[in-house]
Amino acid sequence: MLVWLYALIVIFGIVCIYSVEYKSTDDLWRTLTGFKKNYSKQLFFFAACSVLAVFILLTDSKLFTATSNISYLVGIVLILATFVVGKEIKGSKSWIPLGFMNLQPVELCKIFTALALSKYLSMPEMDFKKPKSQLIAAAIAFSPGILSILQGETGLAMVYFSFLIPMYREGLPGFYLISLIGLGSLIVISLVLPAITILVSFTLIALGCIYFLRRQFRRNRSLLTLIIAVWIFSSLIATLGVKVLMTKVFKPYQAARIYSMVGKTNPYIDINTANLSAKDLEQIEKDKRRAQAAQNYNVNQSKIAIGSGGITGKGFLKGTQTRGDFVPEQHTDFIFTSVGENFGLLGTGVLMIVYLFFLLRIITIAERQRSTFSRVYAYSVAGIMFFHIVVNICVTVGLAPVIGITLPLMSYGGSSLLTFTILIFVLIKLDADRQMVLR
Repeated sequence: MLVWLYALIVIFGIVCIYSVEYKSTDDLWRTLTGFKKNYSKQLFFFAACSVLAVFILLTDSKLFTATSNISYLVGIVLILATFVVGKEIKGSKSWIPLGFMNLQPVELCKIFTALALSKYLSMPEMDFKKPKSQLIAAAIAFSPGILSILQGETGLAMVYFSFLIPMYREGLPGFYLISLIGLGSLIVISLVLPAITILVSFTLIALGCIYFLRRQFRRNRSLLTLIIAVWIFSSLIATLGVKVLMTKVFKPYQAARIYSMVGKTNPYIDINTANLSAKDLEQIEKDKRRAQAAQNYNVNQSKIAIGSGGITGKGFLKGTQTRGDFVPEQHTDFIFTSVGENFGLLGTGVLMIVYLFFLLRIITIAERQRSTFSRVYAYSVAGIMFFHIVVNICVTVGLAPVIGITLPLMSYGGSSLLTFTILIFVLIKLDADRQMVLR
């Protein structure tokens, strides 16, 4: 079933890429065999990945457990190599040129991380309730993401948070997930509201908690300490944390995208206005609004394209927005716009149902494994795909900032298709040997 779903989604992706690049004057056979169009390149990548998939299915499952740690180290070395021989594309020095394609090690390292994390959590003496074990697992999962941030590839770095899903399945306390969701919500609130408003609100909430819980402090003094600690942490995040995040972690264009999502300009742009006239200040404000409009252009064009498809779509090869090159990156990160314009709400709904069935099938496979290694790996695959699907679609409809996340198996790109092919077919091979206990 997974093989058929995999082939269906990849072929549909090639069709959507073709609809974006289609020209009535093109000779279909020449363009397919010339490998100059993106859809012809993607077809070549699909053929190569199909051969690789067969090779994976003919491999002994024990090979994946035996080489998981070594492959993880190779992945880390490849990421480090990009700092020396890496090629910079769109502000990110995270690519290694191979001639016929550009390899993105941080993309490929998702496979190695899934295998290494599965190897660690399946150790016979593993007790995942111990903080030491949790820290080691977190180091395995997030180290490639940290290196990715240093490369300037923040979007792909966020994908590594998906490894919290298999860790949670194996016993990671829910406190960590709740804390992470709370931190994310606090950052979003800090983008929308002034820091002083948040600070006053949190102070009032803390005082209210202290007042209503004052009788319990006699029996549990740590409760008061927890309330004060949460208040201090939240206040620091709202007043200083977001500023550091937007000025030190994210690049200016990334911060601008995030603020444009909430309809604001970046307040941390360093402009000395002390000696400027009123006319100059007015011009600066105009420039900020113009910059915000430019940052919103991608998403606005994406929403126009999807919305223009209506319920049933304009029809295959009849899309005016995507074929007119109005939507930037419409064959890669914004391929979902082609689906929306050509096939409408019905087409996008069917695609999301197929993705949902794909994810449910992976979870079903995960739960029938005898081996902890196979179960953790299956949940890692599900987590990675879920994160990519949700974030990519949210980006295209304006519910998330533009962070460069591909739509699994559909977006153009050799590295992306190669990564998901290996992830899926290694899972299929492990499931074929599910009666074995792998470590």
